[in-house]
Amino acid sequence: MRGVGGGGGMGGGMPRNPYELTEESAVYVISVAAQLSGLHPQTLRQYDRLGLVSPDRTAGRGRRYSARDIQLLREVQRLSQEEGINLAGIKRIIELENQVAALQARVAELQGAVEDAVEAATQREAAVHASYRRDLVPYQQVQQTSALVVWRPKRRAE
Repeated sequence: MRGVGGGGGMGGGMPRNPYELTEESAVYVISVAAQLSGLHPQTLRQYDRLGLVSPDRTAGRGRRYSARDIQLLREVQRLSQEEGINLAGIKRIIELENQVAALQARVAELQGAVEDAVEAATQREAAVHASYRRDLVPYQQVQQTSALVVWRPKRRAE
């Protein structure tokens, strides 16, 4: 979810291929975004000012909303209308959801790093084992004699 702390900025949501549209592609002007979300354009401006939903901006500073922004606008409206949560509470919820998503991405990144480290250690261990010499070494058994040793402690002088 983008929104609180998430990025506006020119071209931030544009894909590498300008003809490829993704959920992040900022393509909707405010009137279309308002219609798609079921909200008034002034409400969208208010949410932008409050930092609830931060659409990308064009060079002329016009707002451009993505499909993800539309979903977020609908979620803000649902939380407000159905759950009775005020806008400050909604802003905090969005911040926490963004934080959870970032932490989940970091955990996945660290899991990948751990798996890579385990794989590298396994390969190094295999290389060490492969480097062992396995030549036959002649061995002569030395004739051993058996002996029995009896130990008796000395008595203390009284």
